[in-house]
Amino acid sequence: MRIRNLVLLTCLAVSNSFAATIFYTATLSGPNESPTNASPGTGSAIVSFDTVTNMLTVNVLFSGLTGTTTASHIHCCTAVPFTSTAIVATETPTFGGFPLGVTSGTYSNSYNLTLAASFNSAFITASGGTVAGAETAFVAGLANGTSYLNIHSTTFPGGEIRGFLVPTPEPATFALLGAGLLGLAFLRRKL
Repeated sequence: MRIRNLVLLTCLAVSNSFAATIFYTATLSGPNESPTNASPGTGSAIVSFDTVTNMLTVNVLFSGLTGTTTASHIHCCTAVPFTSTAIVATETPTFGGFPLGVTSGTYSNSYNLTLAASFNSAFITASGGTVAGAETAFVAGLANGTSYLNIHSTTFPGGEIRGFLVPTPEPATFALLGAGLLGLAFLRRKL
């Protein structure tokens, strides 16, 4: 009975870890833009969404841009996953504190998605006119591969590098899932 309780607790921990934070990653490049461009710039982004606190955390690393940065934000939601363009979903004209006037840099900031200030007002309007509607549409866009992070520059005002955000399980989630599966396998052998 103790083993069974341990397995159940492990499974609960695994399910709670899935519910708390969802991670998304993106590889940013000129060929990922629409239309594509030959920028040698590259970048990577890790975006996480905490389903309990409604906090979105954005981390970006970029370098090699041909122009200096003018804006960066997340667009949502394209009609077809991983293709086309969409309106800016997050704050405009750029993420607060994003390094502007540079060709390389890093960025990290968090946003409370229950606040209107975290969103482009046009995105709120397009999502039913409420912040709750905007959050729901945005989170669905992240999950469906219809959201992308874009960095705009003086050379490419429409966007020099971008990448679609894709769900990526965090390492701790894999560890907990593995522990839960091992526990279930052990329990099955005992029964």
